[in-house]
Amino acid sequence: MRGLARPSRTGENTSISGDQDTRWRGRSLRAVQVIWMLVALLALLVFAVGLPTLYRQIQAVCAGTHCTGAQVSVEQARALEAYGISLTSYALYTVIVVTLSTLTWFSIGWVIFWRKSDSWIALLVALQAITQGVSSSLPGLEYSLSLWRYPATLLDFLNNVLLFMVFALFPNGRFVPKWTRWLALVWIALNVLSYTVPPFAQANWFPTFSFASFIIFMGMLVLAQIYRYRSVSTAVERQQTKWIVFAFATIILSELVFLVPALFSPALSQPGSLYTLTTSNLSIFILLLGPFSLYLAIMRYRLYDIDVIIRRTLVYGTLTAILALIYFGVIIGLQALLRGIINANNSVATVVSTLVIAAIFQPLRHRIQAVIDRRFYRRKYDAARTIAAFSATLRSEVDLDQLREHLVAVVQETMQPTSVSLWLRPPAHQHVSWSATPAAPLEREARSER
Repeated sequence: MRGLARPSRTGENTSISGDQDTRWRGRSLRAVQVIWMLVALLALLVFAVGLPTLYRQIQAVCAGTHCTGAQVSVEQARALEAYGISLTSYALYTVIVVTLSTLTWFSIGWVIFWRKSDSWIALLVALQAITQGVSSSLPGLEYSLSLWRYPATLLDFLNNVLLFMVFALFPNGRFVPKWTRWLALVWIALNVLSYTVPPFAQANWFPTFSFASFIIFMGMLVLAQIYRYRSVSTAVERQQTKWIVFAFATIILSELVFLVPALFSPALSQPGSLYTLTTSNLSIFILLLGPFSLYLAIMRYRLYDIDVIIRRTLVYGTLTAILALIYFGVIIGLQALLRGIINANNSVATVVSTLVIAAIFQPLRHRIQAVIDRRFYRRKYDAARTIAAFSATLRSEVDLDQLREHLVAVVQETMQPTSVSLWLRPPAHQHVSWSATPAAPLEREARSER
């Protein structure tokens, strides 16, 4: 809908059936591949044609109400001039940023197509990457009077539909829960109306309806993905979902971070401020987390690295936020205290705050890491503590039988196998001594993780 959607081989054997369910063969595969390549080539052609138009439009200041998303306002043009930046230089910079972003999306899409062209869910994701990449240059053609506006509008429509379909079907290509297929049909119908019925898209209430519809539909997809993750997904599919969730959570968080300075300084959101132009260009680069996460998830390359990334992000993100609060809190407190006692300047408070941060950094990091491990990685945390305790016992235990019992207990607790056998290499000319013991029953949580 126009304006609606612009805003190691690990686990290979656990998802073979899912791969087979999404594969095409024979003539249907060839036909789909040909259609995919035709759409991709059309997108590449539209991008090449749209760049010069986009460049010219950016140099034209928007003085009315009907402006493209790439144009700057009169106030912003004056602000650029005040900083010694001409509209030509800004237009060139924007075109370079758009080109780099588009080529990245295109490259990821073509690589997925090249490596996974027999999987229709991979083809769907790859085609969405192509249409998403070209979307940055589409305003240059959609608002023009040339015939290229029709293929540009078609690609914009495909991007909106494919975006929804990818999130509804990812990662195994099935609608889960089943009611999401009806949600997809309604979404497609709304987009068809907005692109084919001009009065519908030009109504005064359409922008509000468009935004509300996008939030509602995407919110329902989020709930569906949570249900899929907890009740249906295999271990590999959960790792694929984690990559996508991490990327888009980072994108959303970054956009929220961009809003914080404007809340404390309303002047940044004024028409004459360059803050909006700067953050919009930064957002283009942050959005590139999307294609990289899609590539890693579809190709299943280093899937389980996401656990380490999430863990470190939680630890250092929380640590940074807490240290920032402590730092500014100490500065403000010391300034108020020292001003009344010794009339010290701000440098004393800054030095003291820096020393406090340096002193508490490591202890606070270890504490936060322990809390996050207990809360989000309980099983690994318990296993690490068990192995650490066994290491201490290993240094002090001299009885071989006791050591054997400890080792078997540690393996049972950390790895939870169905049985454990311990073979001890005998001294020369002696019989083999070995021990076998059944492991404790393994509690299997039906498709759920702690």
